[in-house]
Amino acid sequence: MKTPRWLFLLLCLAAPAHAETPDSDAKAVAIADRVMTALGGRARWDALPGLEWTFEVVVNDTARASRHHLWNKHTGWHKVEGKTRTGQPFVFIDQLDSGKGMAWMAGTPMEGDTVPKLTKRAHSMWTNDSYWFLMPYKLRDPGVHLKYAGDTTTAGVTYDRLALSFENVGETPGDHYWIWVNRANDRVERWQYILQGQQPPPEVWTWEGWEQHDGLWFPTAHRQEKTVIFTHHVSTLTKFAPTAFSAP
Repeated sequence: MKTPRWLFLLLCLAAPAHAETPDSDAKAVAIADRVMTALGGRARWDALPGLEWTFEVVVNDTARASRHHLWNKHTGWHKVEGKTRTGQPFVFIDQLDSGKGMAWMAGTPMEGDTVPKLTKRAHSMWTNDSYWFLMPYKLRDPGVHLKYAGDTTTAGVTYDRLALSFENVGETPGDHYWIWVNRANDRVERWQYILQGQQPPPEVWTWEGWEQHDGLWFPTAHRQEKTVIFTHHVSTLTKFAPTAFSAP
């Protein structure tokens, strides 16, 4: 079975901000800064302790994948819960920097060599699902090349386009993205991408259904024809349960 292309957005999201590559365009960097301001501001984002959200893929009104994430931004601990393609429930807990973690399948704790394999899988799920959710917050991460790709007007809306490429970061550094920023409100409303190893034309998806939580804005839906990728059921968190990252 061919793996859907929406599962392969595997960039690194844990790096600090304000460190894009030196050859980035000044105009593109300025637009990225306006995007961050419109999202709620760098200071508010950096201070936020954690997030939870659900990543869900629906094709022709049928759910194809769904998993729920809990992430402590300050410690790097992450939990993801969902079901395998065969319907088996899983809970994976991983520390994003160290790779340490735990895993349960159908309520049974995993042991031995299986654990690092599953925590690595958890990390990939987080990387993919959080980029669909948080990419606009990550425009100025280390290793990101930002270029201004011109403007375009569609349905009366003028967009500034940012071209993103990458230098030795993430799991697929050969990816290329074009981010469409609404000039009127500095909000990302569309992206195009050609992923590493793939050929043109680029995939095109919307960024929509924006919600505000604790002064920060997050997208809840991305659409392409009959497919919707939801990044919804969003909560901003200031504290976590004592067993949030130690038990299913």
